[in-house]
Amino acid sequence: MVRRRAALAAATTSLLALGLLPAVTAGSAEAGDTLFAPQLVTVDTPTRADKRLLQSLGLDLTEHAGQDYVEVVLHGLGDADALRAAGLTYDVRIPDLVRREAEVNAANKAYAAATTSSPLPSGRDTYRTLADYNNDMQQLATIRPAIAKRFALPHPSLDGRTVYGIEIGRDVRAAEDGRPTFVLLGVHHAREWPSGELAMEFAYDLVKGYGTDARITGLLDKSRVVVVPVVNVDGFELSRTDGALIDLRDLNPSDPLGGTTSVLVTPGNTYKRKNCRVVDGQDTPDGTCRVGSATSPGGYGVGVDLNRNYGGFWGGPGASDVFADPTYRGAGPFSEPEIQNVRELVSGRQVTTLISNHTFSNLVLRPNGVHPDTIGHDGLPVGDAPDEEGLKALGAEMAAANGYANIHGWELYDTTGTTEDWSYNATGGYGYTFEIGPNEFHPPYPEVVDEYLGAGAYAGKGNREAYLVALENTVNTATHSVITGKAPAGATLRLRKQFASPTWSGSFQDTLDSTMKVGTNGKYTWHVNQSTRPVVQAKLVEITEDQPVRSQTFTGGATTVGDEVDHEFTVTETGLDLLKVDLDWPTPDDLDLEVYRKNADGSLTEVASSGNAPGEKESAEVAAPTPGTYVLRVINYASVAPSYDLTATLFDSTVVDSTEVPGLIEAWTLTCEKNGQALQTVPVIVDRGQQVKVDLSQCASRWRSVR
Repeated sequence: MVRRRAALAAATTSLLALGLLPAVTAGSAEAGDTLFAPQLVTVDTPTRADKRLLQSLGLDLTEHAGQDYVEVVLHGLGDADALRAAGLTYDVRIPDLVRREAEVNAANKAYAAATTSSPLPSGRDTYRTLADYNNDMQQLATIRPAIAKRFALPHPSLDGRTVYGIEIGRDVRAAEDGRPTFVLLGVHHAREWPSGELAMEFAYDLVKGYGTDARITGLLDKSRVVVVPVVNVDGFELSRTDGALIDLRDLNPSDPLGGTTSVLVTPGNTYKRKNCRVVDGQDTPDGTCRVGSATSPGGYGVGVDLNRNYGGFWGGPGASDVFADPTYRGAGPFSEPEIQNVRELVSGRQVTTLISNHTFSNLVLRPNGVHPDTIGHDGLPVGDAPDEEGLKALGAEMAAANGYANIHGWELYDTTGTTEDWSYNATGGYGYTFEIGPNEFHPPYPEVVDEYLGAGAYAGKGNREAYLVALENTVNTATHSVITGKAPAGATLRLRKQFASPTWSGSFQDTLDSTMKVGTNGKYTWHVNQSTRPVVQAKLVEITEDQPVRSQTFTGGATTVGDEVDHEFTVTETGLDLLKVDLDWPTPDDLDLEVYRKNADGSLTEVASSGNAPGEKESAEVAAPTPGTYVLRVINYASVAPSYDLTATLFDSTVVDSTEVPGLIEAWTLTCEKNGQALQTVPVIVDRGQQVKVDLSQCASRWRSVR
C-alpha cells in the first residue's frame, strides 16, 4: 500500500511538472512560445525498410499510411528529434492539434446550435460521451425489448467500468437458435470517436428498421447482431472528457493566442491511444488512470495498445515489447480485460462476420496484417489468407458503398495481434478493420454524419450500406457452414474445439464453445463457421516485390488562383495494386490535387484527393485501379508558382517465388446435452460453403432415461 501511494504521489507530481492540467492561462506570448504543440506529420517512407525503421522508434503512428508515407502524431520535441536522428524526413500536416481540437469543438457547437435533429437514425448532432452510449443502448432495449437487449460484458475495465454491448435480432431474449452472428466493434483506440458513433448508429438503424424496412427485417430474422460501441471505455472516457475542455476562448480572432485573455490548453488525454494499464502487468486502484497517464505527454506512453493484444500472431512485427511505446502489445496475449471481453464474445458464438471500426484513412482492411513474405511462427512465409479471394470480394462490395480503398492490413504497415487476425484465423469468420474518415481522429460531427450515410458519389450508401452488406454476408451460406439434423426438442447442442493458437514465437490454448437450443419440432439448422481454422489450412505462399509498372509525368504552367487544370491518364493494365499521383512545384506555394474516375457517360467520380498545408507537396493514391480514364486535377489554391510537375505511377506486386504449404483438417466436437449431461458426442468436419447432416439418434434414444 505504501508503494502504491508513493507511485500515485509521484504521478501527481509529474502531472503538475509536465503542465498537463486541463487548462493554463497564458500570461504572455512568450509563455506560449515555450510550449510544443502536438502535431500530425506525414513521414516519408519510400521503402519497407523505412517503415520498419519508423516502427522501431516508439512514436505514435496513426492508421493513415500509404505506399510511401505514414502519418505520425508528435507529442513533444523529442519525437521530432527522433525522426531527424533516424534520417527520416517529414512534412507537417496539422501543426497544432490543440488548436485543431478547438476548431473542431467550435464547429460542433455551431452545428448542434443549427440542428434540431441530424439525418442520423438517432438524430444526434454531437459526439456521445460514455454515459450517452450506455444510456442509448438501454433506451433501445427498453423501447423494443423483443428485438434488443443491452448486456454487460464479463470483465470490468482496469478502472472498474462496466463494458456494455447491445444484441439485436428477432426474439433476442430467447435461447440461441442456430442463427449466425455479426459483431460490430468500436473504439479500441481511445481517440477514435467516430468508430463508436457509427457502430451505435447502426444499432439504432436496425432497431428502428425492424418491422418497417423489409431488408433489415429479413436480415434480423436470419441473424443476431452484437454491437460493442466502446471497447476501450477507460481510454475513451479520458479522451472524450479532455477533448471537450479545449477552447482557446473559442478561437477569439482578436486575441487567438498571445494575450492574457487567451486560454492555452494542453491536449491532456484527447489523443490518447491505449487503455489504462498504468503499471505493466499489474492492476492499480480504480480511478488512477488519469494520474498515471500524466507521466507522458497526452498519456500516449501509458497503457496497452488493445489492437495489438489479441492472441493470434501476438508479439510479431508492428507490435512493441516496450511499455512506453504507443503500440505496446501487453504482458501476454489477451492480457487486457477489454480484449478478454471480445475474445469470450467471439469464442462463445458463431460469428461469421466481424468488423472492428477505427479512424482514419478511408480503408477496408482484411487479413493478414503482415506482408506475405514475412517469415512467421512456423518458419515459413505467412502468405495471404486462405480465403483471400472471398475476403477481397466482400471487401470490394463494402468499399463500393463507402468509397474506401479495399486493401490488406499490411499495406499500411505490418501489424500483429489485431482483432481480425485473431478472429479470422481462429474461427474462420470473415474479419475486417474499417478506417473511417480521410483526415483526422475525430473530425467535426457533420463529417461523421456523412461517413455513416454517405456523401457525394456515395450519398445514400456510406458505411450504413457497407454494414448491411456485411450483415448479408453473415447470413450467406456460401461463406460459412451449416449443420442440420434432428434432436430431442429442448436439447442443448454444443459445438466445441480446443487448440493451440500460434503467437509469433509460441502458442497459447484457445477454445471455441457455442451452444444452441433445439426447437419444438425437433429439427435444427445451425449456421456455423468451418471446422478447420484458416491458420492451419493449406496455402500457397507467394513472395512478391512491389514494382513500378509505368509512369507518366505532366508539366503545367502558371495558373491564376482559383483555376484548375485537368490531365487525363489512361490505365489499360488489369490487376494492378496501386495508382500513385504526385504533385510537385518549385516554390512554397499552395496547390491541391484531386483524382477522378471518368464514367461511361463522361461524368466524374472522385477516387482520391490531397489538400495539404501551404508548402507541403501533394500525393494521392488509388488502390487496385481498374482500367479506364482517370482525370488528375491540379487546383491553384494560393500559388504563384511558374510551373508544376504531376506524375502518375502504376504499381504491381510481382511474384518472385511461390511455395505450396500443406495444411491440416480439423473437426468440431458436437455434443447433444440434457440438463448439462452429454448424451451423444459426434465429430463434425464441415468446410466453408458446405452443409452436413448429423445423426443424433443416440441422443434421442437416451433422452427419456435422463432427468
